[in-house]
Amino acid sequence: MTLNIRRVVTGHDEEGKAVVSRDCVMDNVTVMPSGNSAVLLWVTDDTPSPVEGDEDPALRDLGIAPPAHGSAFRALELMPGKEAFMHRTDTIDYAVVVSGACVMLLDDDAEVEMKAGDVMVQRGTWHGWANRGDAPCRLVFILIGAQPPSSQLHAAL
Repeated sequence: MTLNIRRVVTGHDEEGKAVVSRDCVMDNVTVMPSGNSAVLLWVTDDTPSPVEGDEDPALRDLGIAPPAHGSAFRALELMPGKEAFMHRTDTIDYAVVVSGACVMLLDDDAEVEMKAGDVMVQRGTWHGWANRGDAPCRLVFILIGAQPPSSQLHAAL
């Protein structure tokens, strides 16, 4: 399975009528060192976010986390047998397993099995994703900038 995602973006014409401003298969797919693939679909810098303009924010360079007051919308394809990339971001993450199955790893070897149709709300925790099956797993994520957990604030003091 190749990460092949069609993205449709709406907008407004000069008269204010709704139109499709973009309709294309995303070609900004990144193959990570793990062998998994990701594609950035949209980014906002702030909330509320403007709904006008012609710039395509998905074409900018962005690490895992979105801007501090913004959001990032991306898709990830986990290949079988790849190691989980453990990380933490100061974000609220909405995760949806679109196809396949995977395991989300947490501290102290805790694991959560996820399958197509499952959703997760991740709140700034240390985690990683692994595919222990024999078929690719596709997930979509919306990451929203958030305050770090109080335990992280106290640890920094």
